[in-house]
Amino acid sequence: MPAREMRMEMFVRALLRRDFTKAKAHLEKLQKMAGAEEWGQGYGKAINGFMSAIKDNDPDALIVQLITEHDREKAEKLLEHFRRILEHEFRDEYEKGYYTAWVEFLKAYLSQKTLALKQ
Repeated sequence: MPAREMRMEMFVRALLRRDFTKAKAHLEKLQKMAGAEEWGQGYGKAINGFMSAIKDNDPDALIVQLITEHDREKAEKLLEHFRRILEHEFRDEYEKGYYTAWVEFLKAYLSQKTLALKQ
């Protein structure tokens, strides 16, 4: 597993435990790995959004709904949807970074053992 995906797993675990101190540390490392170019800016925007929405417990945020509902099927459908978006040639680097963060987040989220138990 690539280093960024491993770091995303740690980020997701910290977010699910609502350990925002650890999540912030992982978020900063993820941002550093993604870089400051356009792709990295899109990636960073997504992961910052994940953290903010969960921290604020925003009921309108897709990420909060996923975590609250523990809906594995919905998460799998979203993963496929975002993967298809990444295949579009017309997407700019910012969008590719943004949707890559979603794909990595959802893969890490779906790999969590606690999610499997709550079906």
